[in-house]
Amino acid sequence: MFPSNHWGEWNDSQLQPTIQKLMKGYNRYLRPNFNAGPVEIGMSLDIASIDAISEINMDYTATIFLRQRWRDSRLVFPGNESVSVDGRLVSLLWIPDTFIPDSKRSFLHDVTVENRLIRIFSNGTVLYALRITATIACNMDLTKYPMDRQVCTLQLESWGYNLQDVVFYWTRGNDSVKGLDTLRLAQYSVESYYTSVTEAVYETGQYPKLVLHFALRRNVLFFILETYVPSILLVVLSWVSFWISQSSVPARTCIGVTTVLTMTTLMMGARTSLPNANCFIKAIDVYLGICFTFIFGALLEYACAHFYTLQHQTIEDLHRDLLREFNEANGNGSIPIVSSTQPKQSMEMSPTAEEPRVKSASNDTQSQAGSKEKAAGQGCSLSSVKDASRRAVSIFIVENPHNIDRHARTVFPTAFLFVNIFYWLYYLFL
Repeated sequence: MFPSNHWGEWNDSQLQPTIQKLMKGYNRYLRPNFNAGPVEIGMSLDIASIDAISEINMDYTATIFLRQRWRDSRLVFPGNESVSVDGRLVSLLWIPDTFIPDSKRSFLHDVTVENRLIRIFSNGTVLYALRITATIACNMDLTKYPMDRQVCTLQLESWGYNLQDVVFYWTRGNDSVKGLDTLRLAQYSVESYYTSVTEAVYETGQYPKLVLHFALRRNVLFFILETYVPSILLVVLSWVSFWISQSSVPARTCIGVTTVLTMTTLMMGARTSLPNANCFIKAIDVYLGICFTFIFGALLEYACAHFYTLQHQTIEDLHRDLLREFNEANGNGSIPIVSSTQPKQSMEMSPTAEEPRVKSASNDTQSQAGSKEKAAGQGCSLSSVKDASRRAVSIFIVENPHNIDRHARTVFPTAFLFVNIFYWLYYLFL
């Protein structure tokens, strides 16, 4: 059963009877100190690796070395040596029923054999070590993603033994956890960690509980290069249209539509690695929404500028036509009278028919005098409404459509700069 070996002053012939003597009458179904107080179990951890951290499933996968120590007076033997026995002998000993409550999946490594260690000291202390890989839940707050800081935990509890049976403690406090200081992760860096001792309260009683808290800070440089810089460049690219002539409709439209579609693709790609949860409005979503708003605003700016350009050209064509009619009327001896409010209506006056027209106008004036006096009150109110409407419409009238592009060259970059300053101050320092 045991290979030929020497354990301190013991040879193989002395070791076998000692183990057989220890196991004689040993009941592995009864805990140590049965009916004599709880068993104190000290624990320590070595974090071998954290293989994956998933924001979609909100968990992390870690490989750990779990070491548990307790004293069993039934295993005391003479001498000052320790005995390491085969891990398969664990079925002959009492061991704690420690488990990880937040574990989703876990397994014990078994290559080439089950990765267990059992070491028995002469004073009855038992060291039991395991190599475990577990996927453990971690509640994450992604509102500041990718500038977030996540605090995850690794909890150890007793499944069946309550506080009257066993007591858990960390063997060396925070120094009981090793490996986190030298751990290297793809997107995170371990910012800090600490241990705590508490208890789990269930309907069946109070159970011992140990908790390892560790904070993970996400490395934002990757996201700056992959998402933020391309978004900023797309916004700047959309401003190029402000320096292109308004008559170049295909060029400006192509820039606007291309930047909008590219920004949409970038937004969809940024969401593929994140949970589709409506409860999280992430920082990266806010920034992509800001960039999309500025890009779409640049496209709408050209639509407004082009509209006012066509309107301005229509007014110029109308004035040109009126000027041509005026010149033609001067050649015929008639003078077109153009009203400022109704430019399309004109009244011709010929020298020969001037008197009858004036007389008919005076007759019409006298016949309408009474009606005008009666409607004086209504006319005043109606004219005030018309004046107010004219003033309101005049606000939206652009005398020179090219000024829209000139103002946009200053307004868009300045607004984008202030929004960026506010965004980074809020998500980095608040």
